[in-house]
Amino acid sequence: MRCSGGIFDYDNAVLRREELAVLTADSALWENPEKAQKLMSEKNILEQNLQRYEDFSDSLRDYKEMEDFAEENEDEAMLEELSQNLTDLRENAKYAELEALLSGEVDGNDAYLEVHAGSGGTEAMDWAQMLLRMYTRWAENKNYKVEIIEETPGDVAGIKSATIKISGHNAYGWLKSESGVHRLVRISPFDSAARRHTSFASIGVYPVVDDNIQIDINPADCRIDTYRASGAGGQHINKTDSAVRITHIPTGIVVSSQTQRSQFQNRDNCWKMLRARLYEIEMQKKAEAAQTARDNQGDNGWGYQIRSYVLQPYRLVKDLRTEVETADCKAVLDGDIDLFLSAALAQKVQGENAMNGS
Repeated sequence: MRCSGGIFDYDNAVLRREELAVLTADSALWENPEKAQKLMSEKNILEQNLQRYEDFSDSLRDYKEMEDFAEENEDEAMLEELSQNLTDLRENAKYAELEALLSGEVDGNDAYLEVHAGSGGTEAMDWAQMLLRMYTRWAENKNYKVEIIEETPGDVAGIKSATIKISGHNAYGWLKSESGVHRLVRISPFDSAARRHTSFASIGVYPVVDDNIQIDINPADCRIDTYRASGAGGQHINKTDSAVRITHIPTGIVVSSQTQRSQFQNRDNCWKMLRARLYEIEMQKKAEAAQTARDNQGDNGWGYQIRSYVLQPYRLVKDLRTEVETADCKAVLDGDIDLFLSAALAQKVQGENAMNGS
């Protein structure tokens, strides 16, 4: 198993866990809540990694003993079961190895995920809602928390746009490669002539940045608008101008929040999302110094397709960057997208290693 781009050092990890146990047990630590929270987070993640490493080791030892027993007794059924167990263990180990490579500055953070319907009217809005459901299902399968920040319903069906916050360890690290344009080809359920339609929707993924990351925003550069929330909601939400939209004039970034009961809460959400978007821009600027313009603009540009979902005349989901594909469209749209996320992460790591000459 690897950790932060290198081999997982079990002995040093155990020593660090003991150090963290002493540090977090000191009551004086909690006089500095930010430091305490950071150390507790490191301790919890380290414990999870150590437990996973120990579980893999225990499983391998148990399977070896079972294999010796099965061969000695010529138990073909047990050997077949062991073969499947080892295949499953190998896949889990590969996933854990990739996750250990999520060592970027904010890879471990929560994520904001935005969905915007492209051109195509009702078709595109329905597709945007399908994508929102796909990512929500993926997050729920990972036991991540999903919070709706903003959702603008479509005129007939689907959504024009939506923003959700996905909370969980490495949420941003896994999802950051999903930014870009997603293309759907299918027989339209809204077309009485049952013709095939192509729809587009864009995905944007941004890290939830901690308060200790300084992002300076000049209030004079921002226009703040309030409006009445749309869609489902209580009496207060729908009858007052509690929704907030902030436009950052220098960059053209627009963020909005409408699901909280008070204007103050929605405004706070907007400032947090704006900070995340501006931080993402700064990270892209740093990346551009080390990567080609195509690599940087490819993942996030509206004009760049990253994945194609074809439901008619055949069934195929294909990532246009990694060439990974599957015919199980239903599973993908139900949130089973790990094969695409893993391939994108592996490709990124290979590219970085090549650029660094390693």
